[in-house]
Amino acid sequence: MKAMILAAGYGERMRPITDKIPKPLLPVNGKPILDYTLNLLRGNGIHEVVINIHHLPQMIVDTFGDGSSYGMKINYSYEKEVLGTAGGIKAAEGFLKDETFLVINSDIIVDIDIKKVLEFHRKNSAIITMVLREDKDVEKYGAIEIDSDGRIRRFLGRPEYNGSLPLKRLMFTGIHIFEPDIFKEIPPHKYCGITEDIYPELVKRNAPLYGYEFNGYWIDIGTPERYERAKREVKTSP
Repeated sequence: MKAMILAAGYGERMRPITDKIPKPLLPVNGKPILDYTLNLLRGNGIHEVVINIHHLPQMIVDTFGDGSSYGMKINYSYEKEVLGTAGGIKAAEGFLKDETFLVINSDIIVDIDIKKVLEFHRKNSAIITMVLREDKDVEKYGAIEIDSDGRIRRFLGRPEYNGSLPLKRLMFTGIHIFEPDIFKEIPPHKYCGITEDIYPELVKRNAPLYGYEFNGYWIDIGTPERYERAKREVKTSP
């Protein structure tokens, strides 16, 4: 399985530090955030990745090169303009189109067994599996609602749900597994958000989207407060 790492954003909530260094290169316990992601993927048997880049792209390329120091092959998808998550995935279609693939945000540190997620994905014949988790601030992140089988029934409040059984409200971790069929859903050469534009429509059409519930270590480094927390925690975490 191949993977895509999303690293094109500006890291606006981390400014001014991200004016001079892209967020994936911020150090946590002496290593760039993106180093943790690459080691996670390699440890799960993924050795070919594509990283989309836009903000200070050469710094990322100079840091990780072709991936040989990780025993991996790293490709880069340069976006002249930020394309959004779905648009960025579409731009990397040539690299990803031949098999099931994983997409992961570049600003998270997580300890997860990707093989278990892939097994769940295949068992359910899903087109997409999102890795979800419980969180007391689920409303702040945006609730993804699943039924007892893990099928996603409501996404950020859409569509209306008329089932009789209660749904579980979880948050998205920034990790998802896709089948190449997703490329048919994304318009080319334009900005497109996966959570804003693609997922709600697929749920509305009753497409097989599933949520894998994850309970291990996870932190997203989206704010200065969480960055400081990561620097304290990751000394003894993954």
